[in-house]
Amino acid sequence: MIYFQLLFIGFIVATVLILAIMSITSLLERRRNAATKALLLIPVISSFLLLLYLPPNFYWLIASIDIVFLLAGSYLFIPRIFFRKLKEEKAKGNIDERTIMFSRCELKPGSERFEKYYKEFPQHKDSDEQFRKLPGLLHKKSTFYKPLPYNASDAIFKIVDSLHQNVEGKVENPPLEASPGQFSRFVKKWVKKAGATSVGITETKDYHWYSIGGRGDRYGKTIQPCHKYAIVFTVEMDHEMVMPAPKSSIIMESASQYLNSGIIATQIAQFIINCGYEARAHIDGNYQVVAPLVARDANLGEIGRMGLLMTPELGPRNRIGVITTNMPLPAAERRYDDSVEDFCSKCLKCAVNCPASAISKEDKSLINGVNRWQINSDSCFSYWRSAGTDCGRCMSTCPYSHPSNLMHNVVRWSIRNFPNFRYWAVKMDDFFYGRKSIPSKLPDWMQNN
Repeated sequence: MIYFQLLFIGFIVATVLILAIMSITSLLERRRNAATKALLLIPVISSFLLLLYLPPNFYWLIASIDIVFLLAGSYLFIPRIFFRKLKEEKAKGNIDERTIMFSRCELKPGSERFEKYYKEFPQHKDSDEQFRKLPGLLHKKSTFYKPLPYNASDAIFKIVDSLHQNVEGKVENPPLEASPGQFSRFVKKWVKKAGATSVGITETKDYHWYSIGGRGDRYGKTIQPCHKYAIVFTVEMDHEMVMPAPKSSIIMESASQYLNSGIIATQIAQFIINCGYEARAHIDGNYQVVAPLVARDANLGEIGRMGLLMTPELGPRNRIGVITTNMPLPAAERRYDDSVEDFCSKCLKCAVNCPASAISKEDKSLINGVNRWQINSDSCFSYWRSAGTDCGRCMSTCPYSHPSNLMHNVVRWSIRNFPNFRYWAVKMDDFFYGRKSIPSKLPDWMQNN
């Protein structure tokens, strides 16, 4: 019986330690509700040690609890190799950039481009007329207007726009002699040193490229896939700035990371041009590729229910930069990770918390020949224009978005490797953080601005 008692003590002590770590972690993250719940559970769980003082004829109770713990652990932590892997749905076709909400927003009523577009796509006219009545991003009459963060965001976006003239250039030097491996190592180290969280290389696919340009002087021009390789990277969006979403901090953080990724991407593109190879940076407002699809195929993450790239390190809390090039590079082979989509099928937290109800709560459906989720972009963008920010509520409530620390990294690792753990990870996240949560307060320095 002594072995059952020791095992029982081990389970209780381990649980209390986990709760203690969680309470400390939550306090550091300013998640007081989660910290309080973890702290309150510590004496409750510790009280089970009183069972050790029961008379010997009650020791069967301790043995029973041990058996339940062992069975539950055996069930939750069955490795993924014993489960059938989900089938990856391959993307098909190209997206006409003119049809995306950002491009349609730039159409000027009464202009020739405006009239021509709605003659070709009349199904968009009614919904677009509705969103044009709303205040708009960074507008003074929007819901979350705050003068300093809004003006700061506008300033940052203007700097991002100024980078557009540097996304590509003319090759004037002969190709530098170096191996693909040397180029790859140098670029990857440089990108990480510049502040990226992850970086990868893939061969470009037809479906990576927009079919027709939709913004600026690219509008209406056919986009020809011209580069064989893509270097793609992610940069982190600060957790403290994301958590108050859809308040003003989210758009300021988005702008900041679009700028950071744009600076990195344009530097790398110019470096490659200096080395005698064609290159183009793809940055906010000036993409020729669909960045999340490129990042997915470079194994930086998977596409989640909300339509964003979900990385192992940060979930959707990232921004993406891409450089396409004909520089010879060692491209990664695609390694599909089905754990993200499986978790998203069980979680639905982004859909539950979406203020625009733009994220589907249903299973995947067949869209353009591919079984996938698709957000209602009209509803999403209309909310943006009303809020004055790029919302980010889905990003802030996603369980994958928790900060990178011991507690959350262990949970993310377990979600990836143990399919049965995923459902209970959702339930634990709901218990500690709430199924439908309230946005955090703005950082102190933004409160009164």
